Amino acid sequence: MKKSFTGELLSGHKQDAVEVPFDPGVAWKIESRPLWRGRRGFRVKARIKGRTFDTSIVPRQKKFYLLIEPELVKAAGLAPGDSIRATVEPAT
Repeated sequence: MKKSFTGELLSGHKQDAVEVPFDPGVAWKIESRPLWRGRRGFRVKARIKGRTFDTSIVPRQKKFYLLIEPELVKAAGLAPGDSIRATVEPAT
């Protein structure tokens, strides 16, 4: 069920993200779940630059975004605008 894609690291007002080029609900045949108050999405395991981490894919403006914590961006030596390769799979 792993999916890989390349995208641009986007700067967000709360945390950085990469646009996901597929609908996780359709691709994995799973339902979105409550993540926090007022937000639904998909819990995933992700891998970027050799670092594996737990995060979420959330819908925004009819698109989907992989959320990336600022600490990971810094540790991986990334900056907004960088092209990155990500691999994601549903969290168990």
